[in-house]
Amino acid sequence: MKSLYLIRHAKSSWSFDLDDHDRPLGKRGRKDVHKMGQHLLQNQPVPDILISSTASRALYTALHICDHWGLDEGRIKLDQGLYHAGASEILQIVQKAPECERLAIFGHNPGFTNVANAMANLDFDNVPTCGVVGINFNIRYWKDVKFGEGMLNFFYFPKGI
Repeated sequence: MKSLYLIRHAKSSWSFDLDDHDRPLGKRGRKDVHKMGQHLLQNQPVPDILISSTASRALYTALHICDHWGLDEGRIKLDQGLYHAGASEILQIVQKAPECERLAIFGHNPGFTNVANAMANLDFDNVPTCGVVGINFNIRYWKDVKFGEGMLNFFYFPKGI
């Protein structure tokens, strides 16, 4: 059994004149990621491998959650392909992930909502900022992940916890 955590970045700030890729977390985002990090630590096993988009808001979400999990920031692998990736690109990144039981990836919408829906036959309108979708797969290797074969394990978002 494999477990995938799809973690959408926390709310970003629009206060700075920066390129979209470089926008940091905003005040609400920092509050929400702290809340989500605590909730994940108390309710789910810590992932073995973490992969993050290179965008600042996704990476800082990963860093803050790593702090709650007690993981060294060096455990986060960066993948530029997650920035604005669609469902098919995200699936390919998961299929190429190093072998482990639990994998967490940090990225963006609409790709994360679309891939969650496709992987587990869900009908989510939106994975909100700092939302986490946990999907289980009855497979041995990540390379065998396919759309429609996952089972929803959990869905957390800041206003719902």
